[in-house]
Amino acid sequence: MKQILAATAAVGQSIWTSTALAEGFRPASARISGVKPRDQTIFRLPGMGDGYKMTWGPNDQQFIVQNDGTGFTTAPRRFYKRSLWNLRGLPPAPVVDKVSGYPFILHTAGAEEAPHYHGHGLLAVHGRIYQSLGALDRAADRLSHWNAAKLIYSDDGGRIWHNQDGSTPVHNEDWAEQSRTRLAFFDEPDGCFSLLSFLQMGQDYRANRDGNIYAYSPNGNIDGLMNQLMLFRVPIAGMLERTAYEFYAGRTAEGAPVWSKEISARRPVHIFPRGWVNRTSLFEGDIVVETWLPSVVWNGPLGVYMMVAAGTGCAPDGTEFARPSYLGFWVSDAPWGPWRQVHEDLAWSPGGDADARPYSPQIAPKWIAPDGKSLWLVWSDLKGIRSLGEQDAADPATPAPEDPLAQADIMSQAMPLLRFNAQRFDLVAQ
Repeated sequence: MKQILAATAAVGQSIWTSTALAEGFRPASARISGVKPRDQTIFRLPGMGDGYKMTWGPNDQQFIVQNDGTGFTTAPRRFYKRSLWNLRGLPPAPVVDKVSGYPFILHTAGAEEAPHYHGHGLLAVHGRIYQSLGALDRAADRLSHWNAAKLIYSDDGGRIWHNQDGSTPVHNEDWAEQSRTRLAFFDEPDGCFSLLSFLQMGQDYRANRDGNIYAYSPNGNIDGLMNQLMLFRVPIAGMLERTAYEFYAGRTAEGAPVWSKEISARRPVHIFPRGWVNRTSLFEGDIVVETWLPSVVWNGPLGVYMMVAAGTGCAPDGTEFARPSYLGFWVSDAPWGPWRQVHEDLAWSPGGDADARPYSPQIAPKWIAPDGKSLWLVWSDLKGIRSLGEQDAADPATPAPEDPLAQADIMSQAMPLLRFNAQRFDLVAQ
């Protein structure tokens, strides 16, 4: 089976390369010249949280992850570090259901000094759901850096979840248990491939034709690395086998992609602008915000790959969200690029709100119009985080409430847009 998949992938790549290099060839992505946000379409779901990575499941469900949140309700009963939901229906009034079998993690679970695994990339492919869980290191003399990615999966729509080795229930490895044999990536150079985003190719990955899964990640945790976008591919059947991964390693003189089994050979498929990654934090012992974590989706009706990503507007002292965020859209005719920018907003202010601090934009893979000419963008918003940080600095001796729901209430009052926000974008296509 693996040999067949590899051969299929090679043929697909060969066809793409020969077509792309043909004299007079005009790629489909050339038809797109821009995108237009429609402010009148903005809607927000109740609740609190962030993350919102999505995938389109086999039974038409749209799975969505939420981190550090209370779910999608005005009367929360739990404060989760990590949770998974089913987003049914269409904008502007989708219905959200809890995926009850998912290994939810409460905000009170585990010791504070233990590693915490946050929900990141989701992928539904041929009836199986994968999720990447990102974890931070335990640095004491700097901001915590992302340095691990664990894969979990479900074969029954989310009722039972397995570790990467097939065992169940899902286990969050402690410091001594973390290794490259138990995790997909661990302690890689500069922390690369700790934050994974999977290419979305239609419902249950059915639009894919070359037999490969594609996963993107920042190349590290500091400006100059986090803005470098890396890529690996793997045959669908080999997703749980690190030895099956091939890393993008540049291009030939003719423009064809080069792939390598060695992570040291990796090269960026795209480089985002510098100057949009925090180097210090408003909060003691906090993290490097997961900036430039892209959302990449295949637009079948138009025959193009679309990517959206955002940068963090930092203060001169390097702290996060002092000014509006960066928002960019790019298009390509192949998962490995080249990526051409069709939209740049240096002060992303949804609805004209200059105080907004949106981040982690995601293209909802199910919510692309039948003609491909419009999509829905989902994001969370940390508007108010600077005031919260100033209060924390002014009164550091005041302990946080022990009740996790009281903590969540403080966060939601200080940052009222820290929830599911969505808006329609129309593509300008020739």
